[in-house]
Amino acid sequence: MLEDRRTELLERQGIAFRFTGVASRRLGWIADPAGIDSQTLLALGNSRSAPPPDPAPRDVREWLDSARADVLFEATSLNVHDGQPAVDHIHAALQHGAHAITANKGPIVHAYRDLRDLAATRGKRFLFESTVMDGVPVFSFFDQLPAIRLQGFHGILNSTTNVILAEMENGLSFEDALKKAQELGIAETDASHDIDGWDAAVKTAALITVLMDYPIKLPEIDREGIRELTGNAVRNARRDGWPFKLVCRAKRTANGVEASVRPEKILGTQPMARISGASSYVYFETDIFPGLALTEENPGIYATAYGLLADLVRAVGAKSDKNK
Repeated sequence: MLEDRRTELLERQGIAFRFTGVASRRLGWIADPAGIDSQTLLALGNSRSAPPPDPAPRDVREWLDSARADVLFEATSLNVHDGQPAVDHIHAALQHGAHAITANKGPIVHAYRDLRDLAATRGKRFLFESTVMDGVPVFSFFDQLPAIRLQGFHGILNSTTNVILAEMENGLSFEDALKKAQELGIAETDASHDIDGWDAAVKTAALITVLMDYPIKLPEIDREGIRELTGNAVRNARRDGWPFKLVCRAKRTANGVEASVRPEKILGTQPMARISGASSYVYFETDIFPGLALTEENPGIYATAYGLLADLVRAVGAKSDKNK
């Protein structure tokens, strides 16, 4: 996507870039401050073995130094327990003096305030638009609403369970619906984070932590997945006009914020009941606007990448208020 938008980024945003490092479990630590050709990177990503050059950096800090990175894109897998290693990667990038952009929800839930404050101290940006609803501007949306108070929200934030429930409504068992979602590439081989509600709970916690300024912990969210729903229950609910959805909810109370993730029957005429396939939906309740809704219709494979790219523009674009 960066290559596809290279001309537009330069002409409209004043952003010129080069790739100076890539690190992954399979490729190791690859760094060249002079720049690495994008086609070479694509070839490395598609090859079965690509040993890093010798001598190679040994850890993330040495790699950042070797690459002379100005921006780090962090896209490791979610660790619901402590957010690692993403937390350490982002911390190292900010200490190095680079903007840190992530698609990983873990650091938001487990270390948001520390990383936010470190970024401010270093004069850099810590951005994470792709963590909820792919590249839809959820967090940056509220940047356009200064001095507003978010009272609560509800929505459907996990597309995998939405697809599984739809397939169960069409007659498949839970196991067969999950298998079909995996074949479609929507569900992971191990989909437990989705079907047990962890992914939705982490997204809920991220929205609460950032937008409601309340550092909720995952155990504080009443979490229940869809694993126990039977095909008959799901089909009967749809027949009666009250389809099941895995719903995320949060509301501000006198003692803080209450939150839940659980299967709920939703009246078929409500907007949330009509969210189908891999689509997502969130409805915000604020003290000024009683209801603001965002819907993402069946995003393609570039949606998450776009969120990362948009954060790059926010961090370094010529039109950014905090251009570095």
